[in-house]
Amino acid sequence: MSTAAAAVPDDGLNRRMITISIMLATIIQALDGTIANVALPHMQGSLSASQDQITWVLTSFIVAAAIATPLTGWLCDRFGQKNIFLASVAGFTLASVLCGLSGSLTEIVIARLLQGIFGAALVPLSQATLLDINPREKHGSAMAVWGMGVMIGPILGPTLGGWLTDSYDWRWVFFINVPVGAMAFYGIWRYIRKTEAPRKMQFDAFGFATLSLAIGALQMLLDRGEQNDWFSSTETWVEAIILALSFAYFVAHTATRPAGKSFFDYRLLRNSNYVSGLLFIFIVGLVLYATRALTPSMLQSLMGYPARIAGLVTAPSGIGTMVAMMVVGRLVGKIDLRVLLGTGFLITAFSLWQMTQYTLVLSQSDIVWPGVIQGLGLGLVFVPLSAATFATLSPAMRAEGTAIYSLIRNIGSSIGIALVQTLLARNTQTVHASLTEHITTANPALLDNLATPQAAAALNNEITRQASMIAYVDDFWLMMIATLCVIPLLLLIKPPAKTAPAAVDHAAME
Repeated sequence: MSTAAAAVPDDGLNRRMITISIMLATIIQALDGTIANVALPHMQGSLSASQDQITWVLTSFIVAAAIATPLTGWLCDRFGQKNIFLASVAGFTLASVLCGLSGSLTEIVIARLLQGIFGAALVPLSQATLLDINPREKHGSAMAVWGMGVMIGPILGPTLGGWLTDSYDWRWVFFINVPVGAMAFYGIWRYIRKTEAPRKMQFDAFGFATLSLAIGALQMLLDRGEQNDWFSSTETWVEAIILALSFAYFVAHTATRPAGKSFFDYRLLRNSNYVSGLLFIFIVGLVLYATRALTPSMLQSLMGYPARIAGLVTAPSGIGTMVAMMVVGRLVGKIDLRVLLGTGFLITAFSLWQMTQYTLVLSQSDIVWPGVIQGLGLGLVFVPLSAATFATLSPAMRAEGTAIYSLIRNIGSSIGIALVQTLLARNTQTVHASLTEHITTANPALLDNLATPQAAAALNNEITRQASMIAYVDDFWLMMIATLCVIPLLLLIKPPAKTAPAAVDHAAME
């Protein structure tokens, strides 16, 4: 290591430039998961697509990214981490240009598939690189920076997407990635050292194929399940069968192959901290993204908020997240990680309890403050969780470990969004039926409201609003309970042993 270190004229400067470069790459990938959502109605008209067809703009990106993410570890082993980083940034940026230039639904779906494939490695590689270039005592601060980049996407995506679409054109939702991607590419090319690829891992084609089928079928099932009325649809049954068979084959195949020769290195599962971290990041993904999906739709559908205003009143939650991450990054290593995590989960549960008090009459501050508090809680969770998960994992396994970590977070978010949307639709129908039982001509107070078809329709609309509000509150209750239930599981995490400050590994810097 001393030779590499001697070649570094200014480690501090290089470390900062690497951090800025890889976080730019992380932000554009995280942003594109949500930024296109608000532009869908504009795309639908421009591309002459139906309501059902235009959702493939979102689905194609999610499915492609999910399938490609587990490849990160093998690709880095085969071609080198820097090469994969550069190829991912370049491919993602070019695919963004193709998205903006698309003139048909087919073209933009193909371009979004490419975006998902090339962007899949960006988040796990940024996490692995930050862990590599920082000494262990600074891993908390490094994960705080990484967490802010990952959180910016779901927070700023809808707001920025709405502004670009309204002020310019939906195509700028994708073109905005070009200058950011170019800066990220230059920084990674200039400051990250190119190292020899170990080439120790064999490509397990059968393992990759079965895992890809399982992940793709799961994402399709979750993304289109509510739209297809779940298992009332043949499509859902086909996806469920493919998921079950593919995953069963993958597990059996992986369990019977020697370590290092299977697509998934099952030695990762022998690390108890890492496995516990996967469980907790699954819960974080479920709660974070489900709430992000619920609140804007509630504001727009029930309270008449325009998309831009709905984005503005939900965006301040990001302030809480960033403040918490900046503070907690300095506390990691000084306070028991389990205490930080428990505090974060309790604060998050408190914010969700505040949301269970929502009614149809809310001020903007009633929306902003629970969001800020939830941001504080999630910020307290995200940083120590990342530090604890990788504290005892060997550097050689980081690329694959971070890829699986990101994959589990994304699966958690997909399941969370599908779950709350399904419960929202079904609970709305159930509560609506319950409320209408009390609407009868025997009630004198309601006779005037049933006198004309217009009055009856207005009354039905109001009942639907009330039923929907109750269904939203039920979802918030569910997420609050899930958050509280996970707290006792913190006992599964073993705090990393305190060691003397280690010298930073300069292998990634030049």
